[in-house]
Amino acid sequence: MTPVRNLPSARPVSSLRQRHIIMIAFGGAIGAGLFVGSSAVIAAAGPAALLAFAGVGLLVMLIMRMLGEMVVANPGKGSFIAYIRAAHGPAAAFTAGWLYWFFWLVALGSEAIAGAIILHEWIGLPVWLLATALIVALELVNLAAVHIFGECEFWLSLIKVASILFFIAAGVLYLAHVFAPGVPAMWNPARAGGMFPHGMAAMVSIVPTVLFAMIGSEIATVAAGESAEPARNVGRVTRTLGLRLVAFNSLSVALIVMIVPWSDVVPGQSPFVQAMQVMGIPGAAPAMRIVVLTAILSCMNSSLYITSRVMAELAGHGDAPALFRRRADQKAPVNAIMANSVAGALVAFSSILAPGTVFAFLLSCRGGVMLLVYSLIVTAYVVIRRRVPPDEQRLFFSIPFFPALNFMTLGGVAVIFAAMLLDHAQRPVAVASLGTSFFFIMAYGARRWLFRRG
Repeated sequence: MTPVRNLPSARPVSSLRQRHIIMIAFGGAIGAGLFVGSSAVIAAAGPAALLAFAGVGLLVMLIMRMLGEMVVANPGKGSFIAYIRAAHGPAAAFTAGWLYWFFWLVALGSEAIAGAIILHEWIGLPVWLLATALIVALELVNLAAVHIFGECEFWLSLIKVASILFFIAAGVLYLAHVFAPGVPAMWNPARAGGMFPHGMAAMVSIVPTVLFAMIGSEIATVAAGESAEPARNVGRVTRTLGLRLVAFNSLSVALIVMIVPWSDVVPGQSPFVQAMQVMGIPGAAPAMRIVVLTAILSCMNSSLYITSRVMAELAGHGDAPALFRRRADQKAPVNAIMANSVAGALVAFSSILAPGTVFAFLLSCRGGVMLLVYSLIVTAYVVIRRRVPPDEQRLFFSIPFFPALNFMTLGGVAVIFAAMLLDHAQRPVAVASLGTSFFFIMAYGARRWLFRRG
């Protein structure tokens, strides 16, 4: 078998720095799902939400580490789709690529509406106009040189990271009675039902929601391909990113349930605001709205970046129209960026024109597709590592207990999907996600049939 390092190189123009890569990784994984969406998780499972965030964080950390080691072994190939293609062939790469593109395209449109709703309270213009303006603004950022995108994402992500660090520091000082009366650290978690107020089943049911709130750090491995030293940058990021994400998410949720009685957390309202109000921090609500808007803009920026790069890569292999390829003289895949901007705007408009039908259908279809994509990343790692001679594996691969740990990771993904099927609220999302995956598999079959007839 041919080692992965002998794959043809396709490194794009190098202009991103390591600090950009790190913040792009944080920007992808830390968003409104933590700042606002965690309220629904805490309300549903109580203090057990902390265990869900820690467990899912560990799962994401392992997948990122696997992806990072593949990139280090054979850097500069583009997105993770190249490694799925090398391990499983063109059909799996086609399916994974389009599923991933679809996931982030719907994210682009839905986040545009969320950002427009926040701006509407301040500006008063129509939501559809504000959503369009946000997409156009970020389209211009992505059409510029890639380091402009990186710089923009760096500062947007830095605001989110700084906000979390401030919250963690303030929460620890509050519990230590450094300022304000404070409360005993375990007073609120021990009240109203203890750690599992609704049982273990409630904790399992929130796992899919927690996962969707933490998806996105794999964008960094794509961005690293546009840096001067992709292997070095990805290696540094993937070695520490997962642990940092687990720490940020777990510490934030732990502090929230210690400061605020979990039964007082209202789904849809930021639990960070509630906790800061309990601590007596002035201006908590307006400050958090700015942070949430920043998180939304960061997500939109990353969504447009990743959808354009994935589409350009698919076009380079004949899996998308040739006009979406990145030409040699381009700093960015211009046609792909423009096309995805229009498609994202259509998704946003569907939430206004048909929120209960078209938009709801799109959200359901994207819900679980990342589980299949992550599964393909894990299995690609197993295949590619086995192709490398044992005496050379230690140069690139360091995940212990291979391949047992990989199969345990796959088991974790399977548990999440099973939880979706067992939960009556998540079951339609799981079924729709399976239908979406089947659609792209059939699309690949139809493409092959047309090529043979042509």
